[in-house]
Amino acid sequence: MAELPRRVRWMRWFRLLFKLLLLALVVGGLAYWMKLSPVQAVAHRLERGSVVAEVMGTGTVEARVKSLISPKISGRILSIPVDQGDRVTAGQMLFALDDAELSQQVEIADATVASGRAALTRLKADQAQAMAVLEKASRERDRTSRLRETNAVSEQESDKATEALRVAEAGRDRAEAALVEGQKQLDAAEKNRAYHTARLADTRITAPFDGLIVKRYRDPGDVVAPGSPTLSLISTGEIWVTAWVDETEMARLKVGQPARVVFRSEPLRRYEGQVARLGRETDRETREFVVDVRVLSLPENWAVGQRAEVYVETDRKNAVPIVPAKFIVRRDERTGVYCLDGGRAVWRAVKLGVHGRDAIQVTHGLSPGDIVLSAARPDGPPLDGRRVEMP
Repeated sequence: MAELPRRVRWMRWFRLLFKLLLLALVVGGLAYWMKLSPVQAVAHRLERGSVVAEVMGTGTVEARVKSLISPKISGRILSIPVDQGDRVTAGQMLFALDDAELSQQVEIADATVASGRAALTRLKADQAQAMAVLEKASRERDRTSRLRETNAVSEQESDKATEALRVAEAGRDRAEAALVEGQKQLDAAEKNRAYHTARLADTRITAPFDGLIVKRYRDPGDVVAPGSPTLSLISTGEIWVTAWVDETEMARLKVGQPARVVFRSEPLRRYEGQVARLGRETDRETREFVVDVRVLSLPENWAVGQRAEVYVETDRKNAVPIVPAKFIVRRDERTGVYCLDGGRAVWRAVKLGVHGRDAIQVTHGLSPGDIVLSAARPDGPPLDGRRVEMP
């Protein structure tokens, strides 16, 4: 009876061993079949072409020259003949303030100047009269002095002549002093008139340069004060995109590099640009710095503050072997591609050059005409050593 359990145990071990052997055969066969079965892959024939390295930044449309137009004096807006979207020329009137009171002040100042000039004319006549009286008194004293030497006139008559001369000199001094005072009063009146005339001129606000009105803050009837914005004016002579770029790209950028600008209103169209200037301060939070890219041509409709992407060209290679970026495979810290060799995918190490947006320059490891492979599906089996077929 003891032999029976021993046989049962041996039979159980034999069955288990058989199952394990069968499983190994199935797994090995499946692995062998998978290695022999083709894998679907996407093929690309290596060709020569152009590759462009770019630095990307996002920013807003800005004008290099801009101004907030406000009055120099307080007042009520009488009229605003311009509106946002209007183009203006230097010296063109942008808006006018109520000038009724200032016009009256200018008229009063004109009358004061006219009165001062008339008074000055009278004072000049008084001075001429005083000079004439002085000259006559001087001649009379000289005559009496000569006659006194011969006792032809009395001493009393000589004293009267001397006294008359002194009176004439005092009259001359008074006339000259009055003339100086009258001139000062006229000067003050003219300065007062110039002040009121300038204030009257300040009621007409004109454009400081040729440009475009981008915003209007006020309407006729509004009361404005110095410094309060009424219109926003920009010069369209130089429009650029103020873009924020990561500080790690700083060494690759310089003034004058070509760029392309993509406005979010026209994502499929590119506009030519050029780097105008580089910022010299990095944001301490985002670690980005400003790059101003001049836009050489603008869309038909655009606006200050509009978002746009800029792509600054930092390097370009023409007529070089290029491969799409999706075919690059990194393995064991090395860069390579899967090449078609005898119907199988074989990994090959390569050296890369300029990295473009969609393609990369191959400097070593591939030649034009070589076929590189990529898995047809991201979740597909690895290509290494497998036979491949094109879908």
